[in-house]
Amino acid sequence: MLTQGPVIGQFESALAEYCGVEHAVAMNSATSALHAACLAAGVGTGDEVITSPITFVASANCAVYCGATPVFADIDPLNYNISAAEIENKITAKTKAVIPVHFAGQSADMESVAAVVRTAEKKYRHKIYIIEDACHAIGSFYHGKRVGSCCFSDMTVMSFHPVKHITTGEGGAVFTNDGSLGKKLRRLRSHGITSDPSDFLNHDLAFQPAAEDSRRTANPWYYEQVGLGYNYRITDIQCALGLSQLRKLDSFRSRRREIVTAYNTAFQQLDTVQIPREASGCDSNFHLYVLLFDFDCIGMNRARFMHELRAKGIQTQVHYIPVHLHSFYRRQFGTNWGDCPNAERYYLMCLSIPLFPAMSDSDVQRVVDEILNLIKKT
Repeated sequence: MLTQGPVIGQFESALAEYCGVEHAVAMNSATSALHAACLAAGVGTGDEVITSPITFVASANCAVYCGATPVFADIDPLNYNISAAEIENKITAKTKAVIPVHFAGQSADMESVAAVVRTAEKKYRHKIYIIEDACHAIGSFYHGKRVGSCCFSDMTVMSFHPVKHITTGEGGAVFTNDGSLGKKLRRLRSHGITSDPSDFLNHDLAFQPAAEDSRRTANPWYYEQVGLGYNYRITDIQCALGLSQLRKLDSFRSRRREIVTAYNTAFQQLDTVQIPREASGCDSNFHLYVLLFDFDCIGMNRARFMHELRAKGIQTQVHYIPVHLHSFYRRQFGTNWGDCPNAERYYLMCLSIPLFPAMSDSDVQRVVDEILNLIKKT
């Protein structure tokens, strides 16, 4: 089967088993998954959703889709993840959800985030959902548990976009240990439709007496839209690819860690470069390898630095433009420079260099040599 079929369930079961969580609900993208998670949490007009400015825009857009206001909490300058202390400063009676982002594969300090949220729940006397944006973090660990286990959250979202550790072409998933949330998510991904007789509200349409006895049974053709949902369904063919990829995940992760060790060794003694730092209790899959460059001291701006490397066949990228500095957010929500100083300082210095499992040792050495030569040249 190409579209809806049994492989979707097989992929979801494999994902849940891998991450050590009760439910995995696969969708056609991680953006869809983030939106559905916000909807399942009841995020709506008048609510606030706290997230990180150092992320792809989908981490904030999902709140805007629901009519909520995104609130940006600044990052920890040591590991570039959202700061629990900054969440505490931004949380209010309007906060409906917090979306920590596990940037570059390293888990945010979820134990501290959860403690802040639980304190706020007692203060404001309502539920505040924690939705982990783990789109970079499949295969990572936090305090010995796999990211995705939802030990400190209500839901976790992962991505299977082609640049991620494993891919389904496009795709994503929401993980949860809450059966009621899992049920909501499955309905939301398929137009708000259910085929579960216990959910039917139109009993006159749904049921008729069975021919053999007087008990009312559901009509065999019947399904019912009980709420508003979306077409966020993933396909069988994509999930078949996902199952194949999942079997390779640990080897992909291992090779990335080998490359990271080589990069760390090469760059850790440079005064003008800062290597990534792993926080205590974190074991990252290293989705990205981000260096911070003192471009002023090097004597070359970032744009020229990137052009020079590209001329040598080495592609680099900036992850990310802080979300609160995008024109849409500045215009729509009044965000601006100065809102998140740590994120803005990080942005001015960051550069992601090549990191993928198919890199050979000679590929890695060539990246190192060209960066070192470029720094020495200036």
